[in-house]
Amino acid sequence: MQTGMALLALLAGAALANWVAKRIVLKGVLRLLGRSPFEAEARHVGAIAARLSNILPTVIVQVGIAAVPSLPMEFVSLVRSLCAVIIILTLALAVTATLTLGNELYQRRPDAGNRPIKGYVQVANLLVYAAAAILMLAALMNQSPLLLLSGLGAMAAVLMLVFKDTILSLVASVQIGSNDMVRVGDWIEMPKLDANGDVIDIALHTVKVQNFDKTITTIPTYRLITESFRNWRGMSESGGRRIMRALMIDQNSIGFLDEADLAKLARFSVLRDYLQQRRDEVQGWNRKHAPSEILDARRLTNLGTFRAYVLAYLKARPDIADDKTLLVRQLAPSENGLPLEIYAFATTTVWAQYETIQADIFDHLLAVMPEFGLRVFQRPTGADFAFRSQGPGGSPEGKFLSPAPISFQRNP
Repeated sequence: MQTGMALLALLAGAALANWVAKRIVLKGVLRLLGRSPFEAEARHVGAIAARLSNILPTVIVQVGIAAVPSLPMEFVSLVRSLCAVIIILTLALAVTATLTLGNELYQRRPDAGNRPIKGYVQVANLLVYAAAAILMLAALMNQSPLLLLSGLGAMAAVLMLVFKDTILSLVASVQIGSNDMVRVGDWIEMPKLDANGDVIDIALHTVKVQNFDKTITTIPTYRLITESFRNWRGMSESGGRRIMRALMIDQNSIGFLDEADLAKLARFSVLRDYLQQRRDEVQGWNRKHAPSEILDARRLTNLGTFRAYVLAYLKARPDIADDKTLLVRQLAPSENGLPLEIYAFATTTVWAQYETIQADIFDHLLAVMPEFGLRVFQRPTGADFAFRSQGPGGSPEGKFLSPAPISFQRNP
């Protein structure tokens, strides 16, 4: 009866301490936090304080159990060891919750996306849990933690094998953070893993990418170090996105321009200064050298004039950046025609606006090419051969007619 009464008194004292800690002290702390600038963090701080409040009744039981009479020493030792385990676990949970709260507070900074610390917080949490596990095991065995740590040397190979991915991810997280390789919000492209979208989370083991089709691709962090990927952050920060596309010119449509052609093209206001300058330059050269053959004389071509028109047209567009590279160049001709490539930068990085600008440019150029006597190369299709097989008046002749050869009449 004396032992039972002492145990009831000990439990009552622990319950009273728990009630005072949670109902009076904890509520008072939360009330003060609600009136402070840290009102938004009051819920997280309350959860941490609630965990810590469990330590007080546990300490009372751990200390008071030795005062209960007529208890076996083995039982007293077991109770004290269990109380030590509870205290260690409670402290570990409180520390990890504090680290998580610190990460949430850090993410509210404007520059948090440039230097995420979530990976480091996860590493710290892992170390806290590892230390807590060693201390709890030492408390249950009534042994010094140093004795257990000395035995970890023999388990190093096993630990390296078990935590291989964690070690690789930790090293990768440090390199990614120190070299500023990836930030939350970056558009990255990693075709090997079918990742093409925005980074939404950077953790210790994984990096989450939300693709443009709204699917989520999870990439192991160390893969960003061991494999190549494309980060479009530079494009976004520059304020412009590159346009690099070619028109395939039918080489049979390229020729010289005569005076009638020049007078016709002078209708384009963006070409008037160019045509006047080039005509004066060509006429001056021809007067100076007096070539005997017409083929030896310098003359303007429809392709060169069209190239000058495209360049002037792009410079006149307000949605093409004038402070970045702007080229209209010929590439090596092939069996598909002569590529005339446009290399420019739009003044926006918004995908939809960029595609609209690019489409408007090539819509206009494809429509204006016949004015220069140029044709776009396109492989013939069944519809082209069917059109050729029609007789006069559109009636079929009953047999296939091959396309008429293209002839080009040279200017005299």
